Amino acid sequence: MKEERSLSLLQLMVNEGLVPSLEEEENRKTVIEKLKQVHGSESDIDALCVGPYFATMDDFFIVLYNMLKSRPEVSEIYCVKDVKVPLMRFVFDGILIDLPFVQLKVLVVPENLDILNPVFLRDIDETGWKSLSRVLANTQICRLVPDLKSMLRCVKFWAKRRGVYGNLNGFLGGIHLAILAAFVCQCDPFVGLSALISHFFKKFAFWPWPRPVELQDETLHPTLNPTETRLYMPIRLPFSSYEYCHSNITKSTFYKIRTEFLRGHNLTKDLLKFDFDWHNVLEPFPYTKKYAWFLKIFLSASKQDELGDWVGWIKSRFCCLLFKLEEVQGLCDPNPAEYIDVNIADPHVIF
Repeated sequence: MKEERSLSLLQLMVNEGLVPSLEEEENRKTVIEKLKQVHGSESDIDALCVGPYFATMDDFFIVLYNMLKSRPEVSEIYCVKDVKVPLMRFVFDGILIDLPFVQLKVLVVPENLDILNPVFLRDIDETGWKSLSRVLANTQICRLVPDLKSMLRCVKFWAKRRGVYGNLNGFLGGIHLAILAAFVCQCDPFVGLSALISHFFKKFAFWPWPRPVELQDETLHPTLNPTETRLYMPIRLPFSSYEYCHSNITKSTFYKIRTEFLRGHNLTKDLLKFDFDWHNVLEPFPYTKKYAWFLKIFLSASKQDELGDWVGWIKSRFCCLLFKLEEVQGLCDPNPAEYIDVNIADPHVIF
């Protein structure tokens, strides 16, 4: 029966377009190869722009931005600058790309750069190190838990459906979910996909936060960082003994995430129940039924190009808004989704 639950979950993932087709995989590879033309080094999810010592963040946000903007494959490009990990976000041949920047202390960036080589990691500033951390973390996760794709696709889909995905909005980012999923796989290495998802919800519905989540790695000896354990949900980066994932989680979003973990556990604790249905677990969060009052941010510009930069500016300040709202309201639940009103002609986005 549990195998049937796993198969039904896999079929749901296929139906929802979560499992890429061969054509989509080839397109993804093509995009990655094209990005390498601007000295990018990809991880599994994100890209990373690597520059020599004389390339600055201004070069990244001005010169490279204009280079990418002029390419016909690129659309919806904008910059997110005033955050701990500044980046460009854009769609390249239909694929969403997050592109942060790191400056290496070298004169020339090698064509076949091994970004994990300690020689290239010397004297990187704090911003560059935070940009680099996702690549290092993804590489280490793949080493520790090679077979993670199906589970990670599922938990990301769940997080997006239930409104708890998006670091800029104070929720879980991709790296947070990857580490949490890998942690469950390490705890239960010999169970099927459906059982892993069930264990995922159970594990974190009752996790004693702020106890950190740490992957098992014999090469590291974790040390407790008192500053990081003041976070609501500390999750240690798997390549470091003392560094933790950057987090924007607030009192409100922590409550929402815990509530959704508990809901997931209640719905999956009995996978053998005759009326069990994955659609119930992955049902979109019912904002309009749950709440009576909403704060809407409407952003409009005369040109689509101008809108992109303002979108990045607004997103970089979401967390500040959350803290202010919590001071006034107590709790709030930011919706990470963006909307377009088909009745409005001017370029716009609604948060």
